Amino acid sequence: MNRFPVALNLTVLFVILFGLVFALPNIYGKDFAIQVAAESQDPLAAADVSRVTATLDGADVPYVAADIKDGRVLVRFADAQSQLEGQRSLVSDLAGDYLTALTLAPRTPQFLQNLGLDPMALGLDLRGGIHVMFEVAMEDYIGGIFERFRQDFRSLLTSERIRATGSTAGQDFVRLSFGSEEDLLRAETLITENDPDLVLTSRSDADTFELTVRLSEAQLRERQDFAIEQNITTIRNRVNELGVAEPVVQRQGLDRIVVQLPGVQDPTRVREILKSTSSLEFRLADPDNNAFEAQRTGRAPLGTRLYFERNGSPVLLKREIIVTGDQLTSATSRLTQDGLPAVFVELDAKGARRMLDTTKANLNRPMAVVLIEEKTRPVEKDGAIVDERFKEETVISVATIRGVFSNSFQITGLTNTEATDLALLLRAGSLVAPIFIVEERTIGPSLGKENIEKGFNAVVIGFVLVVLFMAGYYRVFGLVANMALIANLVLVIAMLSLLQASLTLPGIAGIVLTVGMAVDANVLIFERIREEIRNGNSPQASIAAGYDKALSSIADANITTLIAAIVLFTFGTGPIRGFAITLALGIITSMFTAIVGTRCVINLIYGGRSVERLAIGGARA
Repeated sequence: MNRFPVALNLTVLFVILFGLVFALPNIYGKDFAIQVAAESQDPLAAADVSRVTATLDGADVPYVAADIKDGRVLVRFADAQSQLEGQRSLVSDLAGDYLTALTLAPRTPQFLQNLGLDPMALGLDLRGGIHVMFEVAMEDYIGGIFERFRQDFRSLLTSERIRATGSTAGQDFVRLSFGSEEDLLRAETLITENDPDLVLTSRSDADTFELTVRLSEAQLRERQDFAIEQNITTIRNRVNELGVAEPVVQRQGLDRIVVQLPGVQDPTRVREILKSTSSLEFRLADPDNNAFEAQRTGRAPLGTRLYFERNGSPVLLKREIIVTGDQLTSATSRLTQDGLPAVFVELDAKGARRMLDTTKANLNRPMAVVLIEEKTRPVEKDGAIVDERFKEETVISVATIRGVFSNSFQITGLTNTEATDLALLLRAGSLVAPIFIVEERTIGPSLGKENIEKGFNAVVIGFVLVVLFMAGYYRVFGLVANMALIANLVLVIAMLSLLQASLTLPGIAGIVLTVGMAVDANVLIFERIREEIRNGNSPQASIAAGYDKALSSIADANITTLIAAIVLFTFGTGPIRGFAITLALGIITSMFTAIVGTRCVINLIYGGRSVERLAIGGARA
């Protein structure tokens, strides 16, 4: 009686060994480290390691080791102070060629790394870093769509010789006015044929002939989802270009994007990089007319527009655009032969042909590069200070075309930082819809260290108190429950490591709660066994009845808690999700260790033989 099949005993042993192996990387800890990547994102080699170490040696910064990992140079340091000094030296000496990022590198032995085993990831509240939540300006994005619709409809109608007397673009519609019902009907047919998914509403009475064009609810949602996903892709590209290790970029709700950057401590530059919507335009300059006169009169000559350089000097540029930033395929920042910072760009086939034709026809004439940025500024509106978005167009370079070129050239007139940031933005692409920050937090590494220590102490104190109580109150059965509790913690850590789920401070709270819930199941079982003994049942029958009769109560309590954890994970955010993950994993593992694991050990101790007494405390038989 009370004997498990050999296969089940081996299964329990296999699960425990599995947990030990996957939890093992967590005992080795992590080193303070710097991750160095090529600005071009090409894999680095041994020569790059030598250059990095030479820079550190020259600055007299001590480091533990430097090697190649995943195509990047990983430099390990003994402490945080050396890490920060090393980053300052590398940023100062390697700017323009390399990107650096602070990180924590696990000290996992090579044989575990070969098995693909990694320690569990730490959240921002434990590791330190930046948390930013962006909201996508959907109204501006949808309004822009209808403004483009308006322009496209006017061009389409003009090409078919249909005269529209007026056109208006609103936040969710385009309204076209016509002089006759015939023009209205022809336009309605033409627009429907061009895009049958649009929702058209016509109004024809007296002298009013109007056609209103809208998007269906499904189309609006589709475009909103597209804007969110494209912005996520662009932001993720920009984060990757920044060289941040283990970033998190994910959608939250209908129109928000959460970005978590572990180890980053400079929010200002990161924030500007992430939210910038910079783009470029290449235009020919007009050297034949006086830009200062155009500035004085406020009127630019026909076919030109008035722009300004960074120093405030006016410049007249042709209205025709040669190439835009969308046609760039590559952009890297490095120094020219004269030692000046520049952005070296490459164009796609269409842009290259356009640039080739332009340079052929305009040798020894000036060409300008216009930087276009979407910015915000505080303004007073209805008695409150709000952020007003505006477009800033600045001429960053005017250079004379000295030779014919097509797909490859360089942009000068920038500082080192400007060249690096511009190259990064051009490589990563432009945001589809404007975004603005609704929440921002910066957590220092010292605070993260303090959180880890407090969280670890909480787990240890709770664990020790539970172990002492169970051993003193339930004797041998309590010791078995303590073994299951240890196995449960090991399995939770193993699952977090396997899933690479980030452990947060609320997650540690979930582990502490799991410790209490794990022994709660054993308390129910042991009290049921003691009750059976008091009723005069034999020790073997009491063990069987205790586990069987307590199972339903344990299952009900844990399943309802698991449902609550799933709901928290589904509808919660950041910290709440961290708590829900560890709670859910703890429930699953505690059900296994408290019911199957303890019974397996109890069966090995008491099963299959005659037993007169049980060392379960309070009642002996």
